[in-house]
Amino acid sequence: MPKLKIGELPDDKPVKVSTELPAAVHRDLIAYAEALTREGGQVVEPTKLIAPMLARFMATDRGFSKLKREGHVPAAGEGK
Repeated sequence: MPKLKIGELPDDKPVKVSTELPAAVHRDLIAYAEALTREGGQVVEPTKLIAPMLARFMATDRGFSKLKREGHVPAAGEGK
């Protein structure tokens, strides 16, 4: 089985956000959580994957990283 990009979930103080997901994305999120459960043996709540997936996406987005380096967007922890 291939290595999944999301591994152990960090324990961090959460900020509550409410949003809607397309049904296909929700189904894939559930499938991803099931794959993580099979791979790691620990039951993973699908909604707990959203934050690390977003963080991973933003961390690997070269355009966003460049904007942050150039000061066009606040660094993590700055602003609101």
